[in-house]
Amino acid sequence: MGPPLKLFKNQKYQELKQECIKDGRLFCDPTFLPENDSLFYNRLLPGKVVWKRPQDICDDPRLIVGNISNHQLIQGRLGHKPMVSAFSCLAVQESHWTKTIPNHKEQEWDPRKLDKYAGIFRFRFWHFGEWTEVVIDDLLPTINGDLVFSFSTSMNEFWNALLEKAYAKLLGCYEALDGLTTTDIIVDFTGTLAETVDMQKGRYTELVEEKYKLFGELYKTFTKGGLICCSIESPNQEEQEVETDWGLLKGHTYTMTDIRKIRLGERLLEVFSTEKLYMVRLRNPLGRQEWSGPWSEISEEWQQLTMADRKNLGLVMSDDGEFWMSLEDFCRNFHELNVCRNVNNPIFGRKELESVVGCWTVDDDPLMNRSGGCYNNRDTFLQNPQYIFTVPEDGHKVIMSLQQKDLRTYRRMGRPDNYIIGFELFKVEMNRKFRLHHLYIQERAGTSTYIDTRTVFLSKYLKKGNYVLVPTMFQHGRTSEFLLRIFSEVPVQLRELTLDMPKMSCWNLARGYPKVVTQITVHSAEGLEKKYANETVNPYLVIKCGKEEVRSPVQKNTVHAIFDTQAIFYRRTTDIPIIVQVWNSRKFCDQFLGQVTLDADPSDCRDLKSLYLRKKGGPTAKVKQGHISFKVISSDDLTEL
Repeated sequence: MGPPLKLFKNQKYQELKQECIKDGRLFCDPTFLPENDSLFYNRLLPGKVVWKRPQDICDDPRLIVGNISNHQLIQGRLGHKPMVSAFSCLAVQESHWTKTIPNHKEQEWDPRKLDKYAGIFRFRFWHFGEWTEVVIDDLLPTINGDLVFSFSTSMNEFWNALLEKAYAKLLGCYEALDGLTTTDIIVDFTGTLAETVDMQKGRYTELVEEKYKLFGELYKTFTKGGLICCSIESPNQEEQEVETDWGLLKGHTYTMTDIRKIRLGERLLEVFSTEKLYMVRLRNPLGRQEWSGPWSEISEEWQQLTMADRKNLGLVMSDDGEFWMSLEDFCRNFHELNVCRNVNNPIFGRKELESVVGCWTVDDDPLMNRSGGCYNNRDTFLQNPQYIFTVPEDGHKVIMSLQQKDLRTYRRMGRPDNYIIGFELFKVEMNRKFRLHHLYIQERAGTSTYIDTRTVFLSKYLKKGNYVLVPTMFQHGRTSEFLLRIFSEVPVQLRELTLDMPKMSCWNLARGYPKVVTQITVHSAEGLEKKYANETVNPYLVIKCGKEEVRSPVQKNTVHAIFDTQAIFYRRTTDIPIIVQVWNSRKFCDQFLGQVTLDADPSDCRDLKSLYLRKKGGPTAKVKQGHISFKVISSDDLTEL
């Protein structure tokens, strides 16, 4: 069973189609009329626009001719180049385009059953977290008989022109497509999660390990149904579409259509002097200006391969505009890489994507206000919505994406398309359950760019622990909806922090409502005890308060361990101490190395402290070898921390 489907304008395709067939008429969409308002917001098109149906444009029209990926697409006199790139990318993965164009065979023209053709089509888009079906008629804008927007080089193929019309209807009009990036469109077509990689910043041509790590990620993304495109930076408008020395076009988006790691046989090993080839295949959607460097069709490398070699190695090209490149040349020539991961299906029952729709709202009560502005607004920043997630293991890549609700449909009213948005990421206590109120000990683990695009993202390898993500608009006091998505190959359990402090309840009133909140960060444990010189010590922390405890990750083979472990406790009284224990992780029975006992009174100094470890038994117990460095903050205001 697929995800829930929302009907745009509440139009039901099958009902509308059957009504038209019954009445013997072609569908004309009353919600997206063939007139100027469907083209532009507030301007007229020079030249007379005539809206025509495909059968009035050509003989034998088809939705799809042959293989959907085999024809080049043209953007048209008023078309949008990112749209053409997105169409080309969509056509790479059948699992995606068949979802965007549902039941395409049922929608196809059939010359044997013209009485069943009603001039009505439907397409599906992933629109702000919901799959949305858009119904359109087949009237397309033309001037002098030519399509104004995108069209196929196969002149009787119309899937892209109709899909573009449906997308324009969803966003308000054709002009609303201006300013969208290729990745914006791909995400709306597929529901994938987009990440932009700066190839120069990644230094993939210099750092060999990073280069092969990138190849591994691209290979995994592609084989899981993801979509990948890339481009070469154009420093100015004059250099757009200018050809490089190797035949590539600046400012132009290429689509990745295959990626392969190839083991060479004995004969080819002698020819190429390497055991493995790391190769990518790219397509120019316009079908011209192909790569002319190594592994191009005219290159020495390509000529060394027989037709049988190419087939056995999988180095084949299915249409004009495709070419192969080595990973090395790919990293050297392209500047920006857009990786759109397929995140719609759980892998082996494991959820890789967490998402939530939220809202920046304004309220006179500071505790209810949820529009605090960016990090520069220190007094109000933490009034924004807050979301916590847990990274269960070290070293996993986490991709965080924040998308604001598209305001293009309100452009006629003079509203901006987008606000400036961004988000901050903080590493927080391992047992945090309530909202952040001040940033005393939390580590600022990352920040996105702040920009007026529809989506901002951050990709980072994170250590094990809890993280709070704070989505913000640049200015405080504004309202808007947003969609937050987090991708990781390990479950991260995204949830919103809504409460400021523990709730009043009969249970906690009976046992004593908290009066003090205490934060503690244990920075390090040093000079730990070794019973003999070659003993392996694998220390970890247990931080206790009453019946609640927090355990740190184990540090391997060290007596000078850096932890930076955080915990927070809501205490009924300072008579309940904070106990920090250091243990040595062993195969059969863990070894106690020492502890410190803290009153953690609100009046205590909040600076970094160091105390010797002691045996069990309180602050006056016998001193043991080693000491810990820590910072502890207590307050009798439960909303201070």
